[in-house]
Amino acid sequence: MWIEEHGSKLLYTITKTWDNRDTGHAPIHLTLQRTDVHHVQLTISAPYFNDPPNPGGTPGKPFQQLWDYEVVEAFFLSDDGKYLELEFCPHGQHLVLLLNGRRNMWKDKLPLKFSSSIHGDVWSGEADIPVEYFPPKVSKFNAYAIHGSDTSRQYEALYPVPTGQHQEPDFHRLEYFQKIDFQSIVNENWSADYTSSPWEI
Repeated sequence: MWIEEHGSKLLYTITKTWDNRDTGHAPIHLTLQRTDVHHVQLTISAPYFNDPPNPGGTPGKPFQQLWDYEVVEAFFLSDDGKYLELEFCPHGQHLVLLLNGRRNMWKDKLPLKFSSSIHGDVWSGEADIPVEYFPPKVSKFNAYAIHGSDTSRQYEALYPVPTGQHQEPDFHRLEYFQKIDFQSIVNENWSADYTSSPWEI
């Protein structure tokens, strides 16, 4: 795991499995930065495994249960338990979920602009995430990746759980998320005047 801050840009690197072992392959890179008043851009560069294959959905459109395929995921958590879950596939499909409490999905399949490309054994993606999708006062973050199938299925995490602590992977163990300086990217997210229509519960 590697983190770097460059002003209003945050860079993350996934190098561990969900239970804190080396992944055994090239790292996954994620970058977060503000691109305009309405969006945060997430860029991905990751090894391409092509297993499982293309889920068959339309590139650029939401796809339900994308977590069953090859994906990179990012979770943004607020102190009151609300969080945004983003999933991205090398073939261009995505999934956006809003959750109010652990595994308590509030909304799903929200639209966003996402494009991806595959070049040999590497894929890259670029997503423009509407600022209003983030819950108020995002304070913690985690990122994940999944690839392979059957007994070769591999689960990876930016902030993994301690080795031997759990028997199965679970990306919704919010207690293992760590701090993110989200205010440096979206300052108004921490303002008392911040409003978000998707989060009007």
